[in-house]
Amino acid sequence: MPEEARRIRITGLVQGVGFRPNVWRLAQVCGVSGTVRNDSAGVLVEAWGDASALITFQQQLLTDAPPLARIDALQTSELDSPRPHDDFRIIASESGETHTGVAPDAAMCPACRADIFDPHNRRHRYPFTNCTHCGPRFSIVRGIPYDRANTSMAGFGLCPACRVEYADPTDRRFHAQPNACPACGPTLWLEDMAGHAILTTAAERDCIDAASRLLRSGRILALMGLGGVHLACDASNEAAVAELRRRKRRHQKPLAMMARDLDVIQQYCHLSEAETAVLQSKHAPIMLLEKKAQTTPALAESIAPRQRTLGFMLPYTPLHALLLADWESPLVMTSANLSEEPQCINVEETRQRMQGIADCLLLHNRPIANRVDDSVVRVIAGKPRLLRRARGYAPDPIHLPAGFADAPPLLAMGGELKNTFALVRDGQAILSQHLGDLEDARTWKEYGHTLQLYQQLFN
Repeated sequence: MPEEARRIRITGLVQGVGFRPNVWRLAQVCGVSGTVRNDSAGVLVEAWGDASALITFQQQLLTDAPPLARIDALQTSELDSPRPHDDFRIIASESGETHTGVAPDAAMCPACRADIFDPHNRRHRYPFTNCTHCGPRFSIVRGIPYDRANTSMAGFGLCPACRVEYADPTDRRFHAQPNACPACGPTLWLEDMAGHAILTTAAERDCIDAASRLLRSGRILALMGLGGVHLACDASNEAAVAELRRRKRRHQKPLAMMARDLDVIQQYCHLSEAETAVLQSKHAPIMLLEKKAQTTPALAESIAPRQRTLGFMLPYTPLHALLLADWESPLVMTSANLSEEPQCINVEETRQRMQGIADCLLLHNRPIANRVDDSVVRVIAGKPRLLRRARGYAPDPIHLPAGFADAPPLLAMGGELKNTFALVRDGQAILSQHLGDLEDARTWKEYGHTLQLYQQLFN
């Protein structure tokens, strides 16, 4: 059968999600040679092979995509050039006018969870473990294409072992831009409100164990996470919750909680299959769940006064999973801010703004480029409904009805309260993460920064 050549253009959420190594793998299986690269429009494949191999290859690109990818379109055209080499290669990214997407942050995958709890793994108890199937994306991105140099991981050079993973198309960490390990990646530390290190005891393995000890003693912890800083305390400690409310000036509004696993959540709330699926999804939002009649009245009333529901989420980063590993009860996990102000996102801001609110700080040196609050979801009539669209969902575009493809680029500014904005382009609405109430000066400043970022990322 004579050889044919095809140029295959793939658009959607196809960068930073392991798409190129997946294309490379499928090319090996189908016996196709050529190249794949990221560019400003998405992913571009140039492939040579016999007609049946190319047809199979194209079909598998659509049906066998990586877990975090979303293909919006796959277009092919004939390629009139000779085969450049006999193998299939991943080549350098190319820049230009941006038409690709930026993947949302994704909850820790099972393989990375296994790594951090395996005493023989070099990432044992490493709180910044990730791969192409999970971890930070939007919260660390500063530009397009989504390469390490355009993220807040640019300042962390890869050690030899991580570099081997990063360069190996068969490894699940191939071109995982936040890839790191204890030898070369971000670090975590625990300090008091005067900036002094809090030492671990002889029985504690690291500062995560020390933070857990302080939480059990009723302390309020400011914890720097994925898209911002949380305030945490023992949800079963009524005095600690009351003190957190007093300091945060959040006197009546419900507080979100994080639980180690579904078994802990089921002690307090009813869980349907649909709710379980959303909790365990890559989005890992706060789920509003109907509380059980036997739920401890003191906990229910201190966490969510006069409410029928409680807001729960599961650990979505290695840090959260390690902190909650030994907890049979939930932790309050609410944004680190005074009521109506935006969440803290950097070390110095947290040290300053959390004075008089937190008792201790669990901080790290991986910069948060973009503040992304936790999303909130409720299942209504059997379907998940987004009440607050942020981490895990933004900035994933929303496809608009027929006719919008020809609309000019639009900006929808959103309202003053609970603000988001949207960019409309290419038949899609690119909706920002939840930003908050614009009457607050810090939120207004964040609004301007985020709008500028989206205009840059999406051209």
